[in-house]
Amino acid sequence: MTETTDFDTEAHRQQFQDWLDRFDTALRTRDLDRVVALFGDECYWRDFVAFTWNIKTVEGRDAVHAMLSATLDQTAPQGWKLVSTPKPDAGAVGAWLEFDTSVGRGKAHLRLRDGRCWTFFTTLRELRGHEEKKGRRRWRGTDHHYGPGRKTWQELRAAEQAELGHTRQPYCMVIGGGQGGIALAARLRRLDVPTIVVDRHARPGDAWRKRYKSLCLHDPVWYDHMPYLPFPDDWPVFTPKDKLGDWLEAYVQLMELNYWSSTTCTAARYDAARGEWEVTVERDGRQLVLRPKQLVFAMGASGYPSVPKIPGQDQFAGQQHHSSAHPGGEAWRGKRCVVLGSNNSAHDICADLWENGADVTMLQRSSTLIARSDTLMERVIGKLYSEDALEAGIDTDLADLMQASVPLRVAPRLNVPVYQQIAEVDAAFYDRLRAAGFMLDFGEDGSGLHTKYLRRGSGYYIDVGASELVAQGKIKLRSRVEIECLEPDGVRLTTGEKLPADLIVYATGYGSMNTWLAELISPEVADRVGKCWGVGSATTRDPGPWEGELRNMWKPTQQPGLWFHGGNLSQSRHYSLYLALQLKARMEGLAGQVWGMEAVHHKR
Repeated sequence: MTETTDFDTEAHRQQFQDWLDRFDTALRTRDLDRVVALFGDECYWRDFVAFTWNIKTVEGRDAVHAMLSATLDQTAPQGWKLVSTPKPDAGAVGAWLEFDTSVGRGKAHLRLRDGRCWTFFTTLRELRGHEEKKGRRRWRGTDHHYGPGRKTWQELRAAEQAELGHTRQPYCMVIGGGQGGIALAARLRRLDVPTIVVDRHARPGDAWRKRYKSLCLHDPVWYDHMPYLPFPDDWPVFTPKDKLGDWLEAYVQLMELNYWSSTTCTAARYDAARGEWEVTVERDGRQLVLRPKQLVFAMGASGYPSVPKIPGQDQFAGQQHHSSAHPGGEAWRGKRCVVLGSNNSAHDICADLWENGADVTMLQRSSTLIARSDTLMERVIGKLYSEDALEAGIDTDLADLMQASVPLRVAPRLNVPVYQQIAEVDAAFYDRLRAAGFMLDFGEDGSGLHTKYLRRGSGYYIDVGASELVAQGKIKLRSRVEIECLEPDGVRLTTGEKLPADLIVYATGYGSMNTWLAELISPEVADRVGKCWGVGSATTRDPGPWEGELRNMWKPTQQPGLWFHGGNLSQSRHYSLYLALQLKARMEGLAGQVWGMEAVHHKR
């Protein structure tokens, strides 16, 4: 990387401006050979909606040429401006840009190496003429012209709630009222897209409240803000689950979201002739049919809980349940508990059981990435999401963009040296875990937690204390072993050892999100859409070929009018903007032709 002390800011500013001028001229004259000549031998263009109406990364000059050949006329980019001071960045020099398209305004990030583009990141940030009603565009809140029939805010809000879904159909329906569905609904509300969120729970936030009582977020507060309403500056670093549930419930009220609780979807069918969905729901003992144009599944980052089939399960005399149904450890004092799994939920549940006086054993079948929370904050997350980052001028929105500016092909190689440093800093900690028999990894290529999360959504634990319990033997461990069968009073392992058990918890993860479709719509639609999540890295649980972006997430799918929204709080916040813009553009007839949709390689 260029040393900051030797960095000639003005020279690099001129270099960026010269590159941008040549780029703009080549685009306007449609001289694509001159465009790609500005890109290096290794180059990446990551686009969020602005050019492709997709979330898409292209790699190499030929791919850049192909993308622009298909999208340049409809995008009509212009008005490119350098809006930040170039700085050393990931072995290159990076700076932020702004530009206009035929329908909106965008933001971009450019990294130059030896005067040519290494990485380019373009985003659509707002639609011209359909901007969010904020700042100088905000609603007045009242009409200062008195007269008969004048409505108050409360009356208008009550009328909207009475009409939408009954006498007036929503344009968009969101299935799932957790943080993802709520964040998207807030974005759509600001864009004036009639939207209903449906959720089976009685209250917003119940999906968190109903988890085991010791649960807290493992990600820090700076990483977890919702759109528009950041947490107060005295909010705890790690949010307890009930506090988060209350925040989400208040958020729904304050953002005036049309949220139908205690509502279950029972069927959905797409009417291609009408270009709309027919969605049947049960609400308050009544069956209703909604007809939205767009249907969004926002039911988390996964599908149904995965419970392995084990011989003898019907003979086991104790209790057994998936981690998603674990109510807490209070009832298991003095009891013998076996937890199958070694990732986040497994560690949390084992620690919860141990705190409540249970005799608990973790069964580890495959290696797990462990990163201590404090070290992760210092070496990884805190660079973009922390008080230090805020003091350096990096707010949440900028942090989200900075993180997204790195192509997913490039990020692993940048992460490897970071996790090598983590391994050195916490060497004694890892030695204690290995001595206890725990199997460790930093990803198959050593690229760490975030990469593993994107590839498979599992296989890691952010250590907030449970790993030390494993190292000390307070949480017992059996590794490199499988369950051969269950017996009435315990678990028989493939080593022949028997573990007496009163409780078995399957912390065994979840299926793909498209499995929800098979039951609600049809198996054919589920297979047409294909697997969600993963980038095609050809690593465990993420089969190739390489796709370069998360499968089916926040972008058009092979089923018209069907979308997926999910992930952690950070992803829900950031990507909800791009999904909301795509939906609004379709409602207003502004969306261009989608380019670069991946073929479906994996079904469920």
